[in-house]
Amino acid sequence: MKRPMTVLSLTAAIVTAQAGAATVTIDCGAGTGYDLCKEGVNRWAKKTGNTAKFFESPNNSTDHLGLIQQQLAAKSADIDVYLIDIVWPGLLADQLVDLKGKVPASELKQHFKGIVDANTVNGKLVAIPWFTDAGLLYYRTDLLKKYGYKAPPRTWAELRTMAQKIQAGERKTNKAFTGFVFQGRNGESLTCDALEWVASFGGGTIVDDSGKITINNPKAAQALDTAASWIRDITPAGVIAYDEEQSRGTFQSGNAAFMRNWPYAWALGQSEDSRVKGKIGVAALPAGPGGKPAATLGGWNLAVNTYSKNQAAAIDLIRYLTSPEEQKIRATAPGASFNPTVQALYKDPQVLKVNPFYSSLISVFTNAVARPSGPTKGKYNQVSQAFANAASSVLNRKATGQAAVAQLSTELSRIKGRGW
Repeated sequence: MKRPMTVLSLTAAIVTAQAGAATVTIDCGAGTGYDLCKEGVNRWAKKTGNTAKFFESPNNSTDHLGLIQQQLAAKSADIDVYLIDIVWPGLLADQLVDLKGKVPASELKQHFKGIVDANTVNGKLVAIPWFTDAGLLYYRTDLLKKYGYKAPPRTWAELRTMAQKIQAGERKTNKAFTGFVFQGRNGESLTCDALEWVASFGGGTIVDDSGKITINNPKAAQALDTAASWIRDITPAGVIAYDEEQSRGTFQSGNAAFMRNWPYAWALGQSEDSRVKGKIGVAALPAGPGGKPAATLGGWNLAVNTYSKNQAAAIDLIRYLTSPEEQKIRATAPGASFNPTVQALYKDPQVLKVNPFYSSLISVFTNAVARPSGPTKGKYNQVSQAFANAASSVLNRKATGQAAVAQLSTELSRIKGRGW
């Protein structure tokens, strides 16, 4: 969900909360998250006697990253704590405080290990997990029951079979109905979806942890060809222009049996104006032949600006905000449901009462696949765009999977040059 970037001076965007021993300014994001962030920071300020200031960043992640990079390039100390995407550590690591040793290991162990690892660059811990995301399969519980299915699909082949049957039946009364929707628009959303397809087929993660380019393999090619074969069969032709919100709109209006999306879609699907309220199931994404389910890791984390003049207080603040107590508040807030990074909360009765599908997410987050932003460092954006271009070319039938991954491998070698 995006909104136009509002052009404001940094000073105008920062709002003072209260006086205290130290003044810490935090990038609180935007929207619902901004308000919840303020509430949590104010609790910390009251407890510690510090001063809290807030910065409302652009909701568009590209604009958000650009603002952070601009601030760091100027060696600005205006913002002490940054909210950073899970794929930004490699881009920003050199100008963020190394939190290893400054945050107790006992606290770090509470979080999903894969998320902590994704925030670690060359042994440097650059951010602490705050809330997370991973791709999920949404399905219509009522339609599965109607067409004789007792459980959601475990493989992509099963999804296709089920989607075809349900789609054929529902189109007798609803011509707009489709079997499956996902994010096919060329960009980061497609990178996430396509990485799930490739990884679930056993085709790797584009670039492995050592920095080796691995995408040119038969399983990766097969995964992309399979996804392309869904279009005009169980998926509308227009899916190549869908982002998360367009996919959600189709599913939430009652026009799709299955949807790939992020966890945020759950709370919205249960809203009063949703045509599928009370009819939504959530499961791990399917696996490819001989492979395992794969969900792209998403989420946001808190980092400390290396130019901050209040580093000790800033670190104390992020430890407070990422604690189990604060994450529980955010997970149970009405209409918010920010997914915790603290594993124990997925078994907490109060959290499960608000988010019943959380009980099935532990394995999803534990095994989530990270995009190769760590090993590719500052070149990740180029890598991601090249991968999305390759996947898009297959979805649009401009290239076969085999040709696309071979060409992509060559392109990635050019981008890598003498090293990432």
